Amino acid sequence: MAVKSFKYVIVGGGVSAGYAAREFAKQGVKPGELAIISKEAVAPYERPALSKAYLFPESPARLPGFHVCVGSGGERLLPEWYKEKGIELILSTEIVKADLAAKTLISAAGETFNYQILIIATGSSVIRLTDFGVQGADAKNIYYLREVDDADKLVEAIKAKKNGKVVIVGGGYIGLELSAVMKINNLDVSMVYPEPWCMPRLFTADIAAFYEGFYKNKGIQIIKGTVAVGFTADSNGEVKEVKLKDGRVLEADIVVVGVGGRPLTTLFKGQVEEEKGGIKTDSFFKTSVPNVYAVGDVATFPLKLYKELRRVEHVDHARKSAEQAAKAIKASEEGKTIEVYDYLPFFYSRSFDLSWQFYGDNVGDTVIFGDNNPESPKPKFGSYWIKDGKVLGAFLEGGTPEENKAIAKVARVQPPVENLDVLSKEGLSFACKI
Repeated sequence: MAVKSFKYVIVGGGVSAGYAAREFAKQGVKPGELAIISKEAVAPYERPALSKAYLFPESPARLPGFHVCVGSGGERLLPEWYKEKGIELILSTEIVKADLAAKTLISAAGETFNYQILIIATGSSVIRLTDFGVQGADAKNIYYLREVDDADKLVEAIKAKKNGKVVIVGGGYIGLELSAVMKINNLDVSMVYPEPWCMPRLFTADIAAFYEGFYKNKGIQIIKGTVAVGFTADSNGEVKEVKLKDGRVLEADIVVVGVGGRPLTTLFKGQVEEEKGGIKTDSFFKTSVPNVYAVGDVATFPLKLYKELRRVEHVDHARKSAEQAAKAIKASEEGKTIEVYDYLPFFYSRSFDLSWQFYGDNVGDTVIFGDNNPESPKPKFGSYWIKDGKVLGAFLEGGTPEENKAIAKVARVQPPVENLDVLSKEGLSFACKI
């Protein structure tokens, strides 16, 4: 098979790949120098659209509407854009072997790709219940959501099972966003998760109580403190029941599993230094191997603000780390330096008519402020996280763009706080005066 050679190769075709390509183009990459190799069949797109707008019954998002870089308010990079810039999009191509010493990648079809500089942007894969040998987890109509293909299958299932019963397994991002969108599609929704409250990695019990109350008011059944241990299927092999560890059995026409992801680092095991489940990088996303960079979900990088190494699975970091790596590559070629990556952790979600943002670090004591009554016609509330007398994190539901900027500033500046009761009373006004 023919060998293809490029100066720069990005392996992985997700959000990071698209934002890196845009930055390379800004930096003046020459035609034929850059290739993106992706196992997906489409050009890079904004992944968050899949669990939000793609499944809407009315005016759903569809490609080419959400190709990168529209998610951050930039130009939409259609497949033609890559052609115009001389960037080669190598789609439907899975890399199965990487030899970092030889600077080669080999695809499932046996093609060889040589590179001078590699950016690893392989992202995450979903954790599947079949990985744990859960009985019946290979039944039809059990879905996971990571790629456009997955979303298309779900759309078909929603059409086929009108007014049917859906069980969502997992209480994190995917669980909350998909429970909402399934309800909007007039399906009967139950949500199952083992933790004492939803989004436990970020939410406090107080924050979670609002969302659980809101979802219950929408008619979503929430079952906490147990897990799915098995599935039964009908004679067509389609799922019909979800068995829970606590002995309950739920009827189901569709099951959607959202129990987390794993960074896709297997190709590079033993060839590159790893830490905290990811590929260890510096502040320019350089790995321990010369001319190899890692960005997005797979990178464990120095988080300057907190003076520690972290791995962040979120679209905001996927975008910004990719841009940083592309800038760093071009700067090093020109003998220039750029600023180190100084990232402020940012997470957000939208479901029903709710919309929240969080900035910073969720450690220390918390205070909640505002109207967090799920019955309120327009709830608006937030929380601060305080450690060592400083505000380190801030969360806001229902904020305006200006208010969201204010809580971001608080998390960045880390102002001192003497009295938590006073902070709770001041609420949002505390952030707005920083």
